[in-house]
Amino acid sequence: MAVAVAALRAARGAVRGAARLHTSAHCPLEYGFWAYVLGERCKKKFNNYSKIFTVDGNLSCGKGRLARELAASLGMLYIPEADVHYLDRKTGDGAILDPKFNGHCSLEKFYEDPKCPDGNSYRLQFWMYNVRMLQYSDALEHLLSTGQGVVLERSPFSDYVFLEAMLKNQYIRKQCIDHYNEVKGISIDEFLPPHLAIYVDVPYTEVYQKVQETGSPAEKKVEINYLKSIEETYKQSFLPQISETSEVLQYTSKEAQDIEKVIEDIEYLKFDKGPWTEQDDDSLHDLRMKAQNKAEVSGSMFIPRYLPEITLGAHESDQVYYEYRSLPGRKYERGYNADVGDKLIWLK
Repeated sequence: MAVAVAALRAARGAVRGAARLHTSAHCPLEYGFWAYVLGERCKKKFNNYSKIFTVDGNLSCGKGRLARELAASLGMLYIPEADVHYLDRKTGDGAILDPKFNGHCSLEKFYEDPKCPDGNSYRLQFWMYNVRMLQYSDALEHLLSTGQGVVLERSPFSDYVFLEAMLKNQYIRKQCIDHYNEVKGISIDEFLPPHLAIYVDVPYTEVYQKVQETGSPAEKKVEINYLKSIEETYKQSFLPQISETSEVLQYTSKEAQDIEKVIEDIEYLKFDKGPWTEQDDDSLHDLRMKAQNKAEVSGSMFIPRYLPEITLGAHESDQVYYEYRSLPGRKYERGYNADVGDKLIWLK
């Protein structure tokens, strides 16, 4: 069983669907079939900026600043880049947990020793694909339920860029790529790609220099060839691929600071390609149902394949699972955990 399964399995129970006893019917007012039958529709909420935008680029390229300003200017929701603790912040009391509950991986360890023989590099990237899929489902759910567009830093559609860079620098084995592609092939197709992908193009030499000047002690140990491989994969693979289904805009670091120019360029886009143009209320209803079902989203990313980098024994997996469920606020759904101060549980 993959090391990510235990934490995701526990988190699914903590976020939704945990067993409860109540004196009254529990009604979370979640969107479902009857809401659609009674007239709930996605398209009637949409406006010109009811879209998913992603901002991509190498490390320390200024994508976060561009994403924040773009969202603020267009009235869209900004969602910062997911990290290994994405699930921690969304479940329980929000406390940051031990790495064994987050894919058993460490970004700091990756920078320190990217070729560590314990498989940390692949565990890290596979876990990041998982949390990016969950974050993207959150973005889709927000768009389809409110009509407000979302701006994200990176997405599961660009996640493979880092995996390819790891392979080029011999941080991971070819078998890891095969496993990743198999999982991606049965999971990412459930979702529609972003309407627009923005790429901030900063030469890897400048990225390396900036990391050395402003990065954390761990980040400063990143290898320049790894940054070069990221840039090459973005330009040679990701951008040509995503341009088939999404609009693409590309800027230098200096150009990305001119938010008015970026917005003007967006206004000229027709958004007339890709699967979004083929959607109707029926298909958007199906997409919304998939996006809000986090158990289904996370479950689609695990397959019965043995891979040493991400495999735990059954006993160890169960130990991690039950230890996770014993943590504050993570036994039941939010609002039903007395150990973190939830009140009137029996009346809910």
